Amino acid sequence: MGAEKERLLITTEKRPAFYRKYFACECISKTLFAVVAASCIALAWILHDCLPSKSSPHQNLVSSTFLLVKDAVSASTSGVTVDFQVYQPVYTPSGATAETTQANGSENTTVVAQTSATSSCQVLLMQHTFAFSYGIPFVGAYTPPKCKFNRVTMNFTVTSKGRQFDRLALMYFNDTEVWRTSTAEPTASGIRWEYIKDMTEFMYFWESPQKLIFDLGNLIDATYTGPFNTTLTATFFTAQETVDTADLILPISARQGSANAASVFMLPSFNASNTISFPRNANRAVFSVSACGQSTEEFWWSNVLQSNINTFVPYDGTLYGYSPFREVQVLIDGQLAGVQWPFPIVFTGGVVPGLWRPIVGIDAFDLREHEIDITPWLPLLSDGEQHTFEIRVAGIIDDGKRSGYLTPTVGSSWYVTGKIFLWLDGEHSITTGYKPNVYEPAPLISLSQSYTQNVTGANQTLTYTTNVNRYLSISSYVQTQHGPPRLASWTQNLTVTNWGQYTDAGAVQTNRQNTMGVDQSQGGTFYKASYSYPLWANSSFIVEPSGNFTLQATLIRGLNLDIQGTPVFPTGLQPFQHIDRSAPLVSGFSGTSLKTMQNGSAYYFASPSANVSFTHGSTAQDFTFSGIDTSNGVTDTELYYRSVEAANGTIVRDKENIVGMEIGNYGYPLYAVPHGMSVHGVMTPKAALGRGPGNPKQQLIQGEGS
Repeated sequence: MGAEKERLLITTEKRPAFYRKYFACECISKTLFAVVAASCIALAWILHDCLPSKSSPHQNLVSSTFLLVKDAVSASTSGVTVDFQVYQPVYTPSGATAETTQANGSENTTVVAQTSATSSCQVLLMQHTFAFSYGIPFVGAYTPPKCKFNRVTMNFTVTSKGRQFDRLALMYFNDTEVWRTSTAEPTASGIRWEYIKDMTEFMYFWESPQKLIFDLGNLIDATYTGPFNTTLTATFFTAQETVDTADLILPISARQGSANAASVFMLPSFNASNTISFPRNANRAVFSVSACGQSTEEFWWSNVLQSNINTFVPYDGTLYGYSPFREVQVLIDGQLAGVQWPFPIVFTGGVVPGLWRPIVGIDAFDLREHEIDITPWLPLLSDGEQHTFEIRVAGIIDDGKRSGYLTPTVGSSWYVTGKIFLWLDGEHSITTGYKPNVYEPAPLISLSQSYTQNVTGANQTLTYTTNVNRYLSISSYVQTQHGPPRLASWTQNLTVTNWGQYTDAGAVQTNRQNTMGVDQSQGGTFYKASYSYPLWANSSFIVEPSGNFTLQATLIRGLNLDIQGTPVFPTGLQPFQHIDRSAPLVSGFSGTSLKTMQNGSAYYFASPSANVSFTHGSTAQDFTFSGIDTSNGVTDTELYYRSVEAANGTIVRDKENIVGMEIGNYGYPLYAVPHGMSVHGVMTPKAALGRGPGNPKQQLIQGEGS
């Protein structure tokens, strides 16, 4: 995904003889490893209550008598790695469907809690192989099925074999992005993954014919040989409960659908704005922004202050800058309407790929969008005139001391689109009111930076902090056909802290970051999102005179997200409305709580002259999805829980509960796990870790101006 690096491409196998010959190089890194280990121990002590448990594997345990339905056919064949993202069950016609580990150790998408089956129909949206597909997206025609439906789920199944990077993929209906995902990196034996997503919020599109554009840019040559074989289907069915989906969805994009091209903006190279006519009869409007960094911005959270980018020149080269802070801004007619402080996505080739086999990073298969309620702007937007919507990405320019300011100039590139979900009144109604009262003081930015030097006067360490606070409030009286004027407001209160340190003249890097925010919409459709993104990363590299090098990394990261009220996107409660044990509880919930944490470490050795490399790693993840019932004094009720761990591409522990009932408990002995994974292709250690310029790979996602 990071254009700066030739990715580490993995094949599971026993440890090669060449690796054993060169394994002595690991001893050279013991000093650095001690730094990593000591830091990890200290952090684990501080965060022991929230870290995923990494216990020893145990014997297979018999599942409880809770109704558990397994697919009749295994999802994988011998030697094929089944990658997966940990997420809560999705409501399908057969019941609650989720990823789970079968008795033979293979991962499978299956119905984990069966409900009364409902009639359904299915449409094949795409069956396509993305080989040399840069600038050549799949273009198809969607026709609505003839069955009745008020629910839609989508299944994306992919296989690949050979050598390949991870790739970003964007799905559009005409000019509107409706899903953003990424791929796993294939192996010589092959990989497979399946992801099911509730797409009911896009009912506006599903009810009429659409042009479907799926952009998964890939590259095939003599070295990188893995195509992605994809199947995308949509299942349509009817549920008893109704969902109030948007009446109209407007894209804010590059609008290249008529040319059968992707409609993503690439920042900062191009202006990401549309000037559009807005309907005059809207009673609710929500802007959804989709954004992620690529190339020099993939690991933006590990960047340094702009004044520090040359700290370790010439020994370690130039570092990436503009600070480890990013703000995605949404503007209406040049005024700030809301922001997103992005979640730090790590793709399946990120940092050290041994971290992500077969458990991929949080949200890597389903990049989460951010909601900004723009209902307070409706009196202005309903005046019959055209209005301009723009998306920007900001970093920080510092003064070399303790201050800085936001700048729209960041590295290359950010891939952004937006869309506006609209709920409409009667055709002849006109929304009126007052222009919004906008209170958005400049963010408070506090910085620090310090160096130490060795006896030669060269910089030995760099320590820097980046702390930012922002508050904004937008409100106005809005008059619709539904009664007297109401005071609609949108507020955001955000804080980020980032501590970074380089030691050993840039060879060892540590980052500790936490983003926290509360977004709230009141006076109309209530919505409140409370979130935090804790992250701790330690990475190091050693390059020997021979050119051999090692990488080591430990990564601890989490996502905590509480949603109350009525979001645009599905709440996740839908499957639990149809399970006997949880159905009586759901009606009393005011929202949902998602908490997940990943804890992984990995090691990589390479001998470029011999074209041999090797990695090993393990990752554990705990995931809890709960219902929130503040009215009865109960803060949360656990609905789904999964705790899973993998080592060297093999699942060694997996426990799953639904509504407090155990539905799976799998263990695998560590002595039977392969020693590691053979890896191919990395340009430089710095490029692999995302620390500075390498030999970039070609950008493979179409964007504005491409």
